[in-house]
Amino acid sequence: MYGPRVRAIPFALLLAACPPRGLAVTADDRSIVVIAAGDIAEGDGAAPQLTATLVEQHHPAAVLVLGDAQYPNGKLEDFQRSYDPAWGRFKNITWPVPGNHEYWGSEAGGYFAYFGARAGDPGKGYYSFDLGDWHLIALNTNHKCEHVACDDASEQVKWLAADLAKNTKKCVLAYWHHPRFNSGHHGPFNPARPFWALFVKHQVELVLNGHEHFYERFTAVDESGQASSTGVVQLTVGTGGVGFSEFAAPHPSSAARQNDTYGVVKLRLGVKGWSSEFLGVPGSTFTDTASGECR
Repeated sequence: MYGPRVRAIPFALLLAACPPRGLAVTADDRSIVVIAAGDIAEGDGAAPQLTATLVEQHHPAAVLVLGDAQYPNGKLEDFQRSYDPAWGRFKNITWPVPGNHEYWGSEAGGYFAYFGARAGDPGKGYYSFDLGDWHLIALNTNHKCEHVACDDASEQVKWLAADLAKNTKKCVLAYWHHPRFNSGHHGPFNPARPFWALFVKHQVELVLNGHEHFYERFTAVDESGQASSTGVVQLTVGTGGVGFSEFAAPHPSSAARQNDTYGVVKLRLGVKGWSSEFLGVPGSTFTDTASGECR
């Protein structure tokens, strides 16, 4: 599962289930559509079905689930009852990361049982893979990094440093649950600082997060959250279907945000750069787009 990389495979085979490491996928037009969101399903709520319809309409090559896929504690039976009827239809193209709710009460047992090999090693929950001309890195901040550590001396950060060092792709995207920076009441997630320092060093383009139940886009920022031309763009997309969070004081580098519309982010990952678009459920009026070049 974590063996050497293999040669590129035909794009059509992306729709088949496959392990999360060593995969290289190339689309014919060398531009990949990816959909992402977190904080998705609870009970019998209707919103996950609406956001799932958005995913379906845009025919993505991959779906990134940004944690807290299932509330309140991610039991397998709850995944099967609430998440599966909505977003389960994309399971064979989904690359998930766990959130704090997956670890409540079961230490993510339901999460790893539901997603299987696509979620990586159950003792780690972090992995990487290639998608078209991009390298994607899935990290695990679990319950504030209490179960799987993310400090400078942790195995996860050592693995991340090695993974970035051997990556051969020019364009890199990373994602996990807790946003390093945000304008919500949780404040900055400082345990993710070691991630960010490595991202700046290796010129990572994009970071995606969930946790805060709103959408927020940042301009490129350095590891301290200061605007920087050599920084990383962060998108928080906790709008998959489970309620909304209040904003606190806006972060100085926050470029766009909303907390009253469910939706997903559509990414187009190309050879030289990327573009993003927030897609709201029917009736929403909020829009936000952004783009950037790989360095």
